[in-house]
Amino acid sequence: MRIAWRAPVSTQPPVQLERNLAQQTVTKEDFESLLMDSFVDNEPLEGAVVKGRVVAIEKDLAIIDVGLKTEGRIALKEFGQAGRDGTITVGSEVEVYVDRVENAMGEAVLSREKARREESWVKLEEMYNNNERVEGTIFNQVKGGFTVDLEGAIAFLPRSQVDIRPIRDIAPLMNVPQPFQILKMDKRRGNIVVSRRAILEESRAEQRSEIVQQLEEGQVVDGVVKNITDYGAFVDLGGIDGLLHVTDIAWRRVNHPSEVLTIGETIKVQIVRINHESHRISLGMKQLQADPWEGIEAKYPINAKFSGRVTNITDYGAFVELEPGIEGLIHVSEMSWTKKNVHPGKIVSTSQEVEVVVLEVDPDKRRISLGLKQTLQNPWEAFAEKNPVGAVIEGEVKNKTEFGLFIGLEGDVDGMVHLSDLDWQKSGEVALEDYNRGDMVSAKVLDVDVEKERISLGIKQLATGEVADTAGTEGGIRKGSVVTGTVTEVNEGGIEVRIADSEMTAFIRRADLSRDRNDQRPERFSKGEKVDARVTQYDRKTQRIQLSIKALEIAEEKEAVANYGSSASGASLGDILGAALKDRDDK
Repeated sequence: MRIAWRAPVSTQPPVQLERNLAQQTVTKEDFESLLMDSFVDNEPLEGAVVKGRVVAIEKDLAIIDVGLKTEGRIALKEFGQAGRDGTITVGSEVEVYVDRVENAMGEAVLSREKARREESWVKLEEMYNNNERVEGTIFNQVKGGFTVDLEGAIAFLPRSQVDIRPIRDIAPLMNVPQPFQILKMDKRRGNIVVSRRAILEESRAEQRSEIVQQLEEGQVVDGVVKNITDYGAFVDLGGIDGLLHVTDIAWRRVNHPSEVLTIGETIKVQIVRINHESHRISLGMKQLQADPWEGIEAKYPINAKFSGRVTNITDYGAFVELEPGIEGLIHVSEMSWTKKNVHPGKIVSTSQEVEVVVLEVDPDKRRISLGLKQTLQNPWEAFAEKNPVGAVIEGEVKNKTEFGLFIGLEGDVDGMVHLSDLDWQKSGEVALEDYNRGDMVSAKVLDVDVEKERISLGIKQLATGEVADTAGTEGGIRKGSVVTGTVTEVNEGGIEVRIADSEMTAFIRRADLSRDRNDQRPERFSKGEKVDARVTQYDRKTQRIQLSIKALEIAEEKEAVANYGSSASGASLGDILGAALKDRDDK
């Protein structure tokens, strides 16, 4: 069954009905307006700071009327000192923070501390924007730093921002009003970070600037050693520190500043350099003493001998102190005649007294080069004086190489026996197999080159029997003669040949194999091949001979030009040599 709804039909006349509806509308709008005005004028909003009046004090609570239908209660301790000394009385006006309009008990929830905090935030934000200092009190220690009361607002003071340098005891700074600098503010999170160090650095910078303006380079002042490091010492000049570098403490070598200075000691220093931008000051002590390098060339002439003390040893040499403030370097190459590639520490030791020779003096660079080996006689000169060419010596085989033997000799020097000087009959490589390291051998001195520090020895020269006076050439073996030989050995350095009709062997170096550089190749020759060469040196006493194919080719060319052509004949060099060869074949 469907039921139909119908609006009720008014029994009032139409004109009267419209008038009544209009009156009802006006009355409703006026009521809403009056109600909103009542809320605006009489109801404070939650979360706002308002003024209230103390209407009563009960024990440790103050009853505050802030214009609500109910009062709120605030503990007297929230009013701080004013609450304790009785200055908060009935009738006093105070600012409070409305936390809630009404709690479960029908009372307003008010807070004086939050009101103070809100007041402080407004004031602190303004000071933070103007980069102004704020005053606060350190009252508690927390992890990583301390808490600071900024007139109701709580701020965090990091431990690194307490002082310029780390401090162990914070007690003297606790509960003492002092200035701070706000580094960061975040009202939404309620975070404030402050710094005491920034205040101290600013004051210190102003003080340093004033002191620096009063100082001048070259000025001599008194200072107190404040700190010592490996590279120098920091000296307090009365509010500003200067660096005294280790190299400026004394003219002599100072390994560590603690050798000369102690913390707390008062010293006299000279201002060497001032950086007005960074306020850095370099100091010096040695500048107050006479420079020992003045007139150094006259005090230490070249080749003169002096005694000194080894102060430092490095990989490249040793430093020797000749007098306080004057050091010279003995380079590793000037330490020993015979010990090569040896660390200086194996020849001298620190603090050892040594005798040295002055090799070079450079006053501009403040350098003196010294020599240790020059105080001893050159062992090669001593050997040459005692063992002239032709003398027979005895020594131990120190080393065996592919080109000969090294023999240990008197004076800690070595002599070399070349392959070609081992045996008359055997080839050098075969004869070399007969010797081993440690063998004692006798040899004849063939040559001593003092400048190149070389001693040439020969073993085959000690063999008995005479060498044939003739070797396939008329007139015998002599310098400039031509001999014929048979190739017995070929190596990279040259070829070894046996001279015809004799037991004599000679080694022709690579550079002497041909006049043409392209033909100076030992591999051109083979064992058993006969070659002609010119004698460039022959010592009958030591029976040592040197041959050169190159010298022979040059001599033959000169002879051909002299006999078959001249500079004015117009004949080419090929024509001249061709005629010379034809004439030789005809003969």
